[in-house]
Amino acid sequence: MKIELINVGKRFNREWIFRGINFHFDIHKRYAITGPNGSGKSTLLQVIAGSTLHNEGSIMYSISNKEIPPENFYKNISIAAPYLDLIEEMTLREFLDFHAQMKGWLPTLNTSQVVILLRLEKSANKQIRNFSSGMKQRVKLAQAIFSNVETVLLDEPATNLDEEGVQLYNFLIEKYCEKRLVIVSSNDRKEYSFCEETIDMLNYK
Repeated sequence: MKIELINVGKRFNREWIFRGINFHFDIHKRYAITGPNGSGKSTLLQVIAGSTLHNEGSIMYSISNKEIPPENFYKNISIAAPYLDLIEEMTLREFLDFHAQMKGWLPTLNTSQVVILLRLEKSANKQIRNFSSGMKQRVKLAQAIFSNVETVLLDEPATNLDEEGVQLYNFLIEKYCEKRLVIVSSNDRKEYSFCEETIDMLNYK
């Protein structure tokens, strides 16, 4: 998977959030999008994901040098973000099974194994609405990291995680994202310390 941003810019009303981003993301690498609150980190991640349209420039997606139409890119990505909701009326197992029907798990995994990796075995048959904020965040990370896709997008991935949860997050990245493209949006180094390259949003104001 390769993603190339060509002079990409985004504005809300008349105010430009960022402009002139030229950057390419390559598979097997990990990138961090950094900057203070309000600098456009999450917006850029949403633009890359295709959930928010950019106002200028273009984005090219390709796998093995074969271009992917932007409208089909969603099939090749997963995303975890604080603003994305879970289906809280479902039990954990129901939700994971539902998600697996859309994206599928990595070849070595099934729903039962995902529950164990999340360390939520005792809550597998409980409704997600009864979960703590930290437990919900683990589920969000699971649907992103364990999906059978080329690219994993993570927005503030350690939100609501305690120390054990952060350790689990880093373990999952190291073990299950080694051969995929990972892009992390964050201003907290503990969330992106493993990243090899950084995009500072302050450079695109």
